[in-house]
Amino acid sequence: MNSIIEASSSEIANGIVKKAFSSEEVVSAFITHADEYESSIGAFITRTTEQAIEEARKADSLLASGKSLGPLHGVPFGIKDIFWEKNSITTSGSALDAAFVPKEDATSVRLIKQSGGVVLGKTNTVELAFDPTGRNATYGMPNNPWKIDRMPGGSSSGTGAGIAAGFFPMGLGSDTGGSIRIPSSLCGISGIKPTFGLISRFGITPLSHSLDTAGPMARTVEDLAICLNVLAQHDPKDPFSKPHTTVDYTSSLHNGVKEFKIGVPKEYVWDPIDPETASSVSTAIKVLEDLGAEIVEVSIPELDWTPLIAVSITTAEAAMAHRNRVIEHGSEMDQSVRRRFESGMFISATTYAHAQRARLKYASALAKIYEKVDILAMPTVAAPAPVQQAEVLTLGNSNIAVRDAFLRLTRIFNLSRTPAISIPCGFSAEGLPIGLMLGSAAFEDSKALQAGQAYQSVTKWHRQMPKIQQAQ
Repeated sequence: MNSIIEASSSEIANGIVKKAFSSEEVVSAFITHADEYESSIGAFITRTTEQAIEEARKADSLLASGKSLGPLHGVPFGIKDIFWEKNSITTSGSALDAAFVPKEDATSVRLIKQSGGVVLGKTNTVELAFDPTGRNATYGMPNNPWKIDRMPGGSSSGTGAGIAAGFFPMGLGSDTGGSIRIPSSLCGISGIKPTFGLISRFGITPLSHSLDTAGPMARTVEDLAICLNVLAQHDPKDPFSKPHTTVDYTSSLHNGVKEFKIGVPKEYVWDPIDPETASSVSTAIKVLEDLGAEIVEVSIPELDWTPLIAVSITTAEAAMAHRNRVIEHGSEMDQSVRRRFESGMFISATTYAHAQRARLKYASALAKIYEKVDILAMPTVAAPAPVQQAEVLTLGNSNIAVRDAFLRLTRIFNLSRTPAISIPCGFSAEGLPIGLMLGSAAFEDSKALQAGQAYQSVTKWHRQMPKIQQAQ
């Protein structure tokens, strides 16, 4: 069943429907693979192996009776451990929630299950999803499957590492400042941060109420589109869920980019940056040009505001969401995460209000750019995965904190509340993945997916899998 481990979700779903193999065979293959390599990766906090086998058997029984639950029928999933799952421990990566068992599913988890998805477990995450590196003082940092001494990226670290390692073909992550796209880039998989409000956040541990998003991570752009069809539903349980026109995200997926204008920002994006990353992304943009897209340079001077606005909003809202936890149980938390929450308590209401006002101007500036172009293209992360102990990266003539290097570009699309995908576009000389980020206007997620699919139709970066080193 090695070919199953390397297959996309859509290939697995098609194989199950055509009865080339059963869901139980598929789920068992992924479980066996994870049994062998999980000790080297650490992608899971909780594995639900017996429950998964039982659900796979139910899926096979339904199919035998002529009933399919949907496009994910019998397909294995990993769920970031900030998503509620009924009767399953949801730790949010924190020792404080090690015994928390929700009484209902998060809306996104419910929709995945209703479409036939089989949950293999809850995946590792930074405590309360508040760091982009993947570090977790309680459950450990997952190892990057491409090189186990490197960071996987976070905070959806376990989902990213698990997909790359072949533990499941698709999973759920969340993204407040880049937490889907950063691990997608560093682990060499595909991931999308959808338009803010497109996917319900009910039943997901909050961090920043005005920036949090949820979305799928997978091997291919096609898988992201299929999953988005399942997840993009208005939910009255989430006050930020936006009513929107139903879209089939697979319908335009193969239309190519011949009619697209792709904008490449000239400010902010390219300095500081790792030279191999810049080269790989520039080559990827040239591939899109060869496919018929018009590449244009665009000026967005407001991008220089990115770090200050993002820090002010995220830390203030995080402090508001978890103030009591930090005050009452701070000594039991990861102390670096605790300090980040505490810093938000010192942001004044005036500073927060100014940051939100600036965010609106920032979003307006990007909206005007999207009147001229269909897509914005840039690197996802400024450098490939550094060693796990790294605190500072040297990029060109600049020394930059790892956290800042990771968040520098992804935050652009959180602040604008617009969709962006990360897809693999090459490898460094050390064999570490590099990601291309493609953004589009609000509720035009299909355009980003369409551009990503065009790129993946003529490249094979997304089909490569790591040879996992056994942990010593």
